[in-house]
Parts: sequence; C-alpha cells; structure tokens
Amino acid sequence: MLTFEVAMTTLKIKDIKKPITQEMSEFEGWFRSALKSNVPLVDKIMHYIIRRKGKQMRPMFVFLTAKALGETNKSSYVAASLIELLHTATLVHDDVVDDAYKRRGFFSINALWKNKIAVLVGDYLLSKGLLLAIDNDEFNLLKIVSTAVKEMSEGELLQIEKARRLDISEEIYFEIIRQKTATLIAACCAAGAASVTDDKLVIQKMHQFGEYAGIAFQIKDDLFDYGSDDEKIGKPTGIDIKEKKMTLPLIYALNHADKSTQRQIINIVKNQNTNTKKVREVIDYVMQSGGIEYTQQKMLEYKEKALEQIADLPPSEAKQSLIDLVRFTTERKK
Repeated sequence: MLTFEVAMTTLKIKDIKKPITQEMSEFEGWFRSALKSNVPLVDKIMHYIIRRKGKQMRPMFVFLTAKALGETNKSSYVAASLIELLHTATLVHDDVVDDAYKRRGFFSINALWKNKIAVLVGDYLLSKGLLLAIDNDEFNLLKIVSTAVKEMSEGELLQIEKARRLDISEEIYFEIIRQKTATLIAACCAAGAASVTDDKLVIQKMHQFGEYAGIAFQIKDDLFDYGSDDEKIGKPTGIDIKEKKMTLPLIYALNHADKSTQRQIINIVKNQNTNTKKVREVIDYVMQSGGIEYTQQKMLEYKEKALEQIADLPPSEAKQSLIDLVRFTTERKK
C-alpha cells in the first residue's frame, strides 16, 4: 500500500500545517501514548517506529478537516491516532508481503527483527487502534477506519489478481487505486468531520473530497515511473513495470496500440520485466503514445473534483490549507 508522503514543492508543509500547529504538537503525545507496551521488545520497536515517522499527512487531513468544519476536540485526536495506528500496521505488514527492507530511508521492521516479529508488531498496532476507539466509545470512527482497511486489503488483492493476467482496464485501474490509496485519505477526512459533526451529508462530502484527493495523488505517483533518468524522482524509473503493475499511462498506451504492439508490450511486462533495456522500450513507447499527457489530464480532473467538494465551506485558514494540501499532492517532485 502506498505511503502518502510527499516532497517539498513551492508549497511548504510547514505553511500548510500552520492552522493546526498546536494539534499536531499535541498529537505527538497522543500517538506515543497509544504505542506504549509493558513488553520491552515491543516498546523498543515502537520507539523505532516513532523515530522513522514521515510527515504525518494523515493526521493533517484529520485535523484540517475538523478545523474547517468546527473546533478540534478529543474525538479529533482519537481519530488521528486511530488512523495512524492502523495505517502503520498496514505498512509493517506490507513490508513483510513485499519483502521490503527499507521504508523512508530506514530499515523496515522485518529487516531488523525478521518476519515473525514484524507480523506480530502489525497485529499489536492493529489491536491498539481498535482498543483506542472502543475505550473512548468512538464506534463511528472505528467503522469509518475499519471500512478503509478492508478496502485497502481488497485493493491489494485485486491488483495481485489482475497482475497475473495483465488484463487491467481503465475502470479496474481506478477501482484499485481508489481502494489501495484513496480510501484511507477519504477515511481521514470523514473521521475528521465525524469528530466535530453528526451531519451525515457533511461527513460523506468530506469522505468524497478525500477520495478524489487520494486518487489524484496516486495518479501523480504513477507518473513518476515514466520520468527520465536524470530527473530526481522518488523511485527508480520503470519499477511498476518490473513489478507487473498496470498503471494508467501503460493502460492508455495499450488501448491505443495495434494488436501486434500490444502483444509485444505485454510479453515484456510479463516475461522480460527484469531486462532494463526492454523496460526502457516500454517506457519510451508509453511516452510517445500520449499516455503521459492523458494521465496528467486525469490527475488534474480529480484534483478539481476534490476542490469542488469543499468549495462551499466557509473561508478559513484550515480550508485554505486543505486546498493547498491537494495542490501539494499534484505538484510534488517525488
């Protein structure tokens, strides 16, 4: 599952975070407290997790949404902590599934403590999130976040299933990224809203805002796979092709190729995906086909859809930061 971490653009995270500076500072204590364990090994690993935390985009979405709609409160902190706990659990489990040994420049839990302990740590984080919600009688928040985790798992499994046959249509692609990436951002915004209002229509609208923003983010991430070698991007060029992941630029290229070219490309993705030269051929073809321009247009469409969802919110610093956060995800360099 993709980590929703982004790099600096002309928009700065520190500026976007200004309306919720106090909330983010207090959240640190909430999250540290939620991770505590009486088992020395678990406590040691929890300290390591805290040390390697990223920019904490998800809590930002929670608090900015809450503040754009009302005043943050205890429920807002529970929502942010719950999401961060369950998200961290999924990342730990993902690293085991993917045999990944690095995340955000740090060694993964499974790299340092092996798979068995990593799986149990993921289970521990999941249980701590569930208990945090239950102990605070936040069953609505629990439902929102648990639904997101279910969809994230389904999205991963759908992608694995389709990767075996390489028959992903554009419709299936959008369903995969909606579930894998966008659903958790949607949960952040819905949970933030639910912490300050009982209005189901408002909560649903913020959920939709987060979903569109998450889809735009994932499309941007998929575009990085087609950057040139001299561009400073967040991951090696062609890695999605090497992992047999059918993303929108490639799907568009295949849909506009003749049968012979389709067979050649699919053969490379399926059987020659470790051949750097062949992977480069696919990348070059996608770029020549107009797949990049088409994908960029789709990303901007979802960005605008997201912004439309919050257009009628009253003006505030928090609302402006939500707007900037959406812009940030589509203008980032990695």
